[in-house]
Amino acid sequence: MTQTNVTQKEWEERLASIRPSERQLKWQETEFYGFIHFNINTFTGKQWGDGTESPLLFNPTDLDVEQWVVTMKEAGMNGIILTCKHHDGFCLWPSQYTDHTVASSPWKDGEGDLVKDVSDACRKHNLKFGVYLSPWDRHEETYGDSPTYNHFFVNQLKELLTNYGEVFSVWFDGACGEGPNGQKQVYDWDGYYETIRELQPDAAISVCGPDVRWCGNEAGATRKQEWSVVPKSLQDAEKIQEASQQTENHQEFIREVSSAEEDLGSRNVLEKTDTLVWYPAEVNTSIRPSWFYDEKEDEQVKHTEELFDLYVRTVGGNSTFLLNVPPDRRGLFHEKDVSVLKAFGQKLKSAFQTDLTESATQTLTNPYSIAIAFDQPTLLNCVVLQEDITKGQRVERFTIEAKMDGQWETVYTDYVIGYKKIALLDAISTQHIRIKIKASRSVPYLKAIQTYYIE
Repeated sequence: MTQTNVTQKEWEERLASIRPSERQLKWQETEFYGFIHFNINTFTGKQWGDGTESPLLFNPTDLDVEQWVVTMKEAGMNGIILTCKHHDGFCLWPSQYTDHTVASSPWKDGEGDLVKDVSDACRKHNLKFGVYLSPWDRHEETYGDSPTYNHFFVNQLKELLTNYGEVFSVWFDGACGEGPNGQKQVYDWDGYYETIRELQPDAAISVCGPDVRWCGNEAGATRKQEWSVVPKSLQDAEKIQEASQQTENHQEFIREVSSAEEDLGSRNVLEKTDTLVWYPAEVNTSIRPSWFYDEKEDEQVKHTEELFDLYVRTVGGNSTFLLNVPPDRRGLFHEKDVSVLKAFGQKLKSAFQTDLTESATQTLTNPYSIAIAFDQPTLLNCVVLQEDITKGQRVERFTIEAKMDGQWETVYTDYVIGYKKIALLDAISTQHIRIKIKASRSVPYLKAIQTYYIE
């Protein structure tokens, strides 16, 4: 795939020919969805359990999955991923392959199935449902006996993928350790993927998987240029313990993207790479400093403006936004989290409710310049652009210009667009704007242009 003995046009056509699968398209269109970290750790105050915790500890007093799902929907989320099993090995469903599950807990007298409850509530409220299943199981005695444990893990995976309806995402991280035998477990990733493709062919396999790429941090940091076309080697980058949910070390948890990781998809990077793939980014972070609930963090919930900034930089930066909200020991989202999420949902709805271009006239001067004329001078401070990514990701640099006092002025300059770019501008009043593509991998294809005034 390297740029060797090919013309510039041929090279650009090759880059533009790399396109998403149907499942990647559906995943990208989900845009904003929720993580729910709720497990035995909620009741021990730990972020990483060690597998010795008694199932008797799991006993939420007022668990209400309707509250979870309704709150996330009101926040504008389109799906939910549940931590069905974290590193401690405790299962939120009554797995037939271990007794370290809700069936051994006092919750609902051992008759409960939280995975079913959440999946049913998601369907009731028209949200997608996804599962997180930790490959690292610190309770399971066969862990470290790689073939035996891999068989055990696939059996649990099959339970989740056959008993709870359609799954839009299967979320893996790469946490790994030694088993009771002192041997480090070797995960059969290909076997896991094969199982998912067979049972849930439309599900995106995320982070430690071939469909969705981790953005590189858990703090909500984003790149200035987020490319979906990247070196294939990145598909194996997160299959290591060191890259996974480092909440035991807070400095690791909040680390920013390093300079070495900043550029993943420019021409300078890709021209040195033989094999390229469509591997889009997901940004995952928590509404609180930690993943599981900790009452000491009740005053550290991200506020509405922080969440809006995250949304603009993630969904509006050619990524998706996966926001974790951890229920407390009651089995409820804390009141502070609920208040912030509802306010954020209202702001999100209000911000993008009225597209000012609906009554405007669009003129395609050429594939590299699109003009928009409003009926009268119009106040705006946001332009949303989308490429038709079924034709690849092509735009490398663009400007937004506005006609002010009879003269065209550049009011915004940026780089990639991809699935979506939310461009926030200083407020302007104008009757004419135009989008000019300054650099592109072959002919650009814009799918949508919208304008807003966000108060």
